[in-house]
Amino acid sequence: MIHSMTGFAVQTRDLGSVCLHLELRSVNSRYLDLGFRIVDDLRAAEPAIRERLSARLGRGKVECRLNLQAGHGGARSLALNTALVDQLADAQAGLRARFADAAPLSVNELLRWPGMLADDGLGFDEMLPAIVELTNAALDELVATRRREGDKLADMIRERVVRMRELVTIATPRMPAVVAEYQERLTTKLRDAVASLDEDRIRQEVALYAQRIDVAEELTRLVTHLDEVERILKAGGAAGKRLDFLMQELNREANTLASKSPATDITAIAMEMKVLIEQMREQVQNIE
Repeated sequence: MIHSMTGFAVQTRDLGSVCLHLELRSVNSRYLDLGFRIVDDLRAAEPAIRERLSARLGRGKVECRLNLQAGHGGARSLALNTALVDQLADAQAGLRARFADAAPLSVNELLRWPGMLADDGLGFDEMLPAIVELTNAALDELVATRRREGDKLADMIRERVVRMRELVTIATPRMPAVVAEYQERLTTKLRDAVASLDEDRIRQEVALYAQRIDVAEELTRLVTHLDEVERILKAGGAAGKRLDFLMQELNREANTLASKSPATDITAIAMEMKVLIEQMREQVQNIE
C-alpha cells in the first residue's frame, strides 16, 4: 500500500480519576521528524511513545500531544499526612523551647510541606501501560488515515500515467512523418541557400540533423519510466523518494522532447506531459 505522510488521530482513555488524551498529527517531511508536547506529569512516557512511532512510521513530521484531563470517576480527594503533622509539631515545640522568638509554622507552609498532602490519583507507573495502549491505538488510526490518503494519491498518479501513455501513443507514430517533413523542408532550404553543395553533401547534412531531432529514444524512455511508476505504486511501501526520482526523469525526457521536436503538435504534447508530471510531482511530495 502507498501511504501519505498526512494524517491525524486522537484517542482517549478514562482511568477513573484522570483521563488520558493523545493526539497525533502528521504532515510532509523529508525524514521522520518527531515532536512531543507532553504534560510534565507524563514526560517520562516520551521514550516509550517515540519507540513506537519510529517503529511504525517511515517519514513525516509527526507531532504528539499527551495531556491529562479530569476523569469521570469523581473528584480526587486529598488526605492530610497526620503522622507528618505530629512530627513537625514536636520539632517546632522543641525549637521554640530554645528559640522563643521563632515564628510558628503557618498553615500555608504546612500544606506545602513535601509529603504533607496525598491524593487517590494514579501514579505514573500505574498509567504507563494505558499510555502504551493509547499510543498503539492512535498509531493504528494514524496509519489507517495515511493509507486512505495514499490510496487517493496513487489513484491520481495512475490517472496521469494513463494520460501520458495516450500522449506517447499519439506522438510515436507521428515521428517518422515529422522527421520526413522536416528533412524535405531542410533539403529545399539548403538547395536554395547553398547552390555549390552537391546532392550527396545535402543528404548527409539532412540525415545528420534528422538524427538530432528524432525523439524515438525519448518516447521509449518515457514508457519505461511510466512502467516503473506503476510498478512502484503496485508494490507499495516507502515509495516517496523513488517516485520523486522518477518524476525528475520523466520531466527530463519531456523537456528533451519539447526542445528537439520541430513539429508544433509534438511540442504541444510535450507541454501537456510537463503539466501532468508537475501534478504528479506535487502529490508525490505527500507520499511516505
